[in-house]
Amino acid sequence: MEQPQITGVAAPQQDVDAIVGLVAAVEKAQQAAAPDDFLAHFRPDAIWTTGHGKLLIGLEEIAAFTRAVLPPTATALVTASYDVAHILFIRPDLAAVKVRQRPLNRADGRHLDEIFRGHPDPAALAQEHPEARPGNPTYVLAKDDGTWRIAAAQNTTVQDPETLAARP
Repeated sequence: MEQPQITGVAAPQQDVDAIVGLVAAVEKAQQAAAPDDFLAHFRPDAIWTTGHGKLLIGLEEIAAFTRAVLPPTATALVTASYDVAHILFIRPDLAAVKVRQRPLNRADGRHLDEIFRGHPDPAALAQEHPEARPGNPTYVLAKDDGTWRIAAAQNTTVQDPETLAARP
């Protein structure tokens, strides 16, 4: 795993490490299809926009959605890996985090988005293999009482052919 790019106001390494740890815990919860573990990382007033554009406001809505959609993914052939690509410390207690979300074959640990790298027509390939499209989430994290939590998030599926071909 590469170290994330860090910009914005100065922040201690322990905050960088905590944010990387939070994203790793979100990955683990997603891969285990464990709603409560996933939801533990949100502020009560958080907002979330799903990869399909559904807006969820507050932990109650996020929880209802998560409890409905996450458990059935436990047996899915594809899960995802998450890496922190960039952290912008807006203030010492507020950070925007760019996450690299890659589809992962559960059986062999292979990243499915590798098929796009350098391909001459990634848009056509994406039509044939939608399961291989990576995600490009952004999390806005707030540090409350020493703990980083998700305040807002936007999960977006990569559609841009140039981005697909250049990833990861």
